[in-house]
Amino acid sequence: MISVKKLLGDKWNKTLHTLRPENTVIEALDLMLRKNIGAVMIMDGDKLVGLFSERDYARKGILQGRKAKSTPLSEVMIEEIHAVTPDMDIDDCMTLFTDKYVRHLPVISNGKVHGMLSIGDIVSAIMKEQRNHIKFLEKYITGSY
Repeated sequence: MISVKKLLGDKWNKTLHTLRPENTVIEALDLMLRKNIGAVMIMDGDKLVGLFSERDYARKGILQGRKAKSTPLSEVMIEEIHAVTPDMDIDDCMTLFTDKYVRHLPVISNGKVHGMLSIGDIVSAIMKEQRNHIKFLEKYITGSY
């Protein structure tokens, strides 16, 4: 099984994209657009205090009449954070995605944020693992391994 540590190491973009609770929704949306990401971590110093995603904007911003230019992230961010540690694996991530109805999982160990995995990262890793397994089996069957 693939570990969270390996998944995080295989990500092409290892940059932590973070904002502060006082940043506005429009700043978060701009960052997500520029970096082509679906969520941003909200940090107070070195402490992760929330997550904000496109989904949060739709549900807590637009639908509740909040203005993106003046609404601080502290009003719309998710504060109940479900995270993983580097020693966990894909199955642990899938369980959290399914049980907690989340799409992004920060990776934290010893209170330090190391990155974030999305459901897309997990699906890509599973597909890559399956392709490799199929190639192995094809070589095995044909005797060309």
